[in-house]
Order: sequence, then structure tokens, then C-alpha cells
Amino acid sequence: MAFLLMSITLLHLVTLAMLFIATMEKSWWVWDSTKNSDLWYNCMYDNATETWLCASSKETEWLQAVQALMVLAVIFSSVSFLVFLGQLFTMSKGGLFYVTGLCQIFAGLTAFAATLIYTLHHSEILGRSPDFSSGNFGYCFILAWVCVPLLLCSGVMYVHLRKRE
Repeated sequence: MAFLLMSITLLHLVTLAMLFIATMEKSWWVWDSTKNSDLWYNCMYDNATETWLCASSKETEWLQAVQALMVLAVIFSSVSFLVFLGQLFTMSKGGLFYVTGLCQIFAGLTAFAATLIYTLHHSEILGRSPDFSSGNFGYCFILAWVCVPLLLCSGVMYVHLRKRE
């Protein structure tokens, strides 16, 4: 039982970290090693100063929806972890972690909605730039997709987890 509890807790923390990185890092769309875009900024590497120059992304409805859903996924997953810790110490023997599981499932569903919107509408989000076709999805986008099944699986595991002594 202790191993299962530690495994689920570790999965939750790893997934939360991955979700946070996917939301905050700057690599949702990459053109080459010197130009990329994320949910918040469009960045370009300046070779002369050896720094990244970033400007705010053009605000579209699709981008705002993706931003809001990813932030909501991080919040749901964080609340889920805090609720889990509270339930772990206050719940009576034999109780199920329903609230924790539902929060984690909601985090998975909001992350799924955000990544699906970005997948389907990345051309509108990024704008119609002439070099649009030369780019590809970055590692943060892929990380967000990886988080979706992990969040849903951990949510289902929490729903079935029963507290023992």
C-alpha cells in the first residue's frame, strides 16, 4: 500500500511539473533554433547580443482560450494535490479519494481541450506569416499532450484508491 501511495504521489508531482513547464516555457511552435513561439511570447535569438528578444503574442480568441485552459489545468492539478494531502490526513479508514480524482480528471480534460484547440487552430494563433510552413510543434506542445493521459490515468487511480491504516 505504501508503494502504491508513493507511486501515485510521484506520478502526480511529475505530471504537475510537466504541466507547469508546458504552460510556461517558450517552445510551442519552433521555426528554427533562433525563432520560436509559446502561449505568451514570440521570441527571436539575437546573435549579436546573444540574448532572446521576446514580444507579446498577438492576442486572438483561440490563444486566450488555450492560455486560460492551460492555467486552469495547472490550478486543478495543484488543488488536487493539496486536497489529496488533506484527505490523506483527515479521511477515515476505507474512504475513497473522489474529490482528488475528480480534480485531477478535470485537469486532464482542460489540458486536452487546450492542446486540441492549439492543434486545430495553430495557424490562426500564430498568424499567417510567410515562413509558417517551415515550422513545427515544439517540445512544450508535445509535453502538454503527454500530460493529458497521465492526468486522466492518475485521476482514475485516485478515484479507485482506498485509504487504509
